[in-house]
Amino acid sequence: MLASCGAVKAVYETWRRGCLDILLHRLDVRCANSPVRRHVRSASNTASVPPLRMEDYGVDLIRNFSIIAHIDHGKSTLADRLLERTGTVEKISGSSSQMLDKLKVERERGITVKAQTVSMLHEHNNKTFLLNLIDTPGHVDFAWEVSRSLAACQGALLLIDATQGVQAQTISVGMLALEKNLTIIPVLNKIDLPAADPDRMAAQIESTFGIGRDEILTASAKTGAGVDEILRAIVDRIPPPSGDPEAELKALLFDSSYDRYRGVISLLSVQSGRIRKGDKILLHHTQKKYDAVDVGVLHPEETPTEMLQAGQVGYLACNMKNSSEAQIGDTIFRVGESNRGPLDGFQPTKAMVFAGIFPIDSNDFPKLEESIKRLTLTDRSVTIQRESSTALGQGCRLGFLGTLHMDVFRQRLEDEYDQQILITNPTVPFKIVYKNGKETIISNPNDFPDPQDFGIGKVQEVHEPMVKATIILPNTYLGGMINLCSNHRAEALDHVYLDTTGDEPRVLMTARLPLAEIVTDFFDKLKKTTSGFASFDYEDVGYQPSDMVKISFLLNGRPIDSLAIIVHRSNSVRVGRIWAKKLREVVPKQLFEVAIQAAVGRTILARETISAMRKDVTAGLYGGHYERKMKVLEKQKAGKKLMKRIGNIDLPQEAFYDILRSNRS
Repeated sequence: MLASCGAVKAVYETWRRGCLDILLHRLDVRCANSPVRRHVRSASNTASVPPLRMEDYGVDLIRNFSIIAHIDHGKSTLADRLLERTGTVEKISGSSSQMLDKLKVERERGITVKAQTVSMLHEHNNKTFLLNLIDTPGHVDFAWEVSRSLAACQGALLLIDATQGVQAQTISVGMLALEKNLTIIPVLNKIDLPAADPDRMAAQIESTFGIGRDEILTASAKTGAGVDEILRAIVDRIPPPSGDPEAELKALLFDSSYDRYRGVISLLSVQSGRIRKGDKILLHHTQKKYDAVDVGVLHPEETPTEMLQAGQVGYLACNMKNSSEAQIGDTIFRVGESNRGPLDGFQPTKAMVFAGIFPIDSNDFPKLEESIKRLTLTDRSVTIQRESSTALGQGCRLGFLGTLHMDVFRQRLEDEYDQQILITNPTVPFKIVYKNGKETIISNPNDFPDPQDFGIGKVQEVHEPMVKATIILPNTYLGGMINLCSNHRAEALDHVYLDTTGDEPRVLMTARLPLAEIVTDFFDKLKKTTSGFASFDYEDVGYQPSDMVKISFLLNGRPIDSLAIIVHRSNSVRVGRIWAKKLREVVPKQLFEVAIQAAVGRTILARETISAMRKDVTAGLYGGHYERKMKVLEKQKAGKKLMKRIGNIDLPQEAFYDILRSNRS
């Protein structure tokens, strides 16, 4: 009887695994990051992989590291090779390449926008090591993701393209890793390419970071050459994490996501002690208590374990329904322990670019707002505030880390939630300093003070945000780049030569630039000026006084609040004329004359006129004196004059969409 039950159970388990495999195979690529797919994968992994015994991996057998690099230097491809060599996954090829880039927007654009974590087991010197890899984005807009990832690591692979060398973001992330006292392992990637010059690039690394050439590894993430040496260096060079498994629990919450079935899933780095299923935990920031329902590691999908201990990185599910309770950088304690002070957290995100998002159909606003809230559960750096416009209706004003971040968020709204949206012109935050000493930060142009507020002495001055820009480019394009920066109100221009070897010396150029100049068309002009050979990075350096004005656009004297922009006074006339011409192309003709004006206060900067649609009222008049025609034309003229005085201009949303789209392009 028992043998019969065992056979039935074995048949059932075989059938269950087969069904799971078929379901995984048929799930669409668009659902790659959906909760349903994650649950199915988790169930499949649980059925086929023996459970991990985390207590077997003491602190001395753990290595926590990250891959940092400039954009498009091969981080995700190297992560694939590491997963293959450690046996975490089978050979990756075709559509499965860049396995840690799970979002559709990441695969379409070929960039990483969301840091991902994966745990690997690696045999070295007859010991099994637990390697925790945190893949990071490479674009400057996602530097906050990089900072959070490095906080959970003791070392980093600094990946550098052997054909391009040290770039602007390479210096930025490299210096960030040095500030956090991480062990850096420099790796020259893409050595299989004909244009690779490892000796020259090694000299750049040595002069920039002070790392000896004997410490630099060479590899090709595409072919897999040098990957074994990288794994050996990770184990030998990166120090193990510090922490006592027998001490009280302290864990750093460094990321989170949202699962519609289990609530908030937190990623944590255990600094000391142990956390087990069923433990009662306390979050320091909110002082709220939860039950640890599920803990585990990402191997590469969620793999439940009985516990996590000091030095290990994994996930935690505790039936937390509100994502705002999972504060990034918070400390997790066990209820009942002494809880002697929280761990060092992170600097809060600072929105650099703001834009209004409105639905094409105003009736879809509730659905759009819900979609934005769901999406921000996986992107905690976005700030949300409701706003309304007389022309566009209800919408949300969102704050982003940069223009690429804004564009990625827009694409995710359209791809993942099927939203048709309209985004207003991006703006930056300005500081308004009043005579009484009060200071306010505004991100909406409609909140900018009127010119009369300056005249009566109510407002003392306006401050705009500044950034320190770092540009690395070939010496040939230095003159054109200096002119471009000067035209965008750059200050403190300086440059030094990175190296003088090779046919084309490279220059590192620094400048202080207004952030408002960068979020418009600066990056496109930079690539055009340098034929695509320049790399660009920037960091916030605070505010400084500036002569800024608000340009309002009027249709027959009535302002369009959604099109107001803030520019420097020296550019106001040029920008006003350009936008007035754009409006003339998209505003539909009326039965009366329409005047389009760009104004700063009561001063008109530019004007365009749309002539009225005319009916040929003299078509039915044949013969007779010309005064008959003049009488009819004068009557038509008087009617149009009355219509212009009392008529309203119906500006459709399609017109807003056209002008905002043309401005972004």
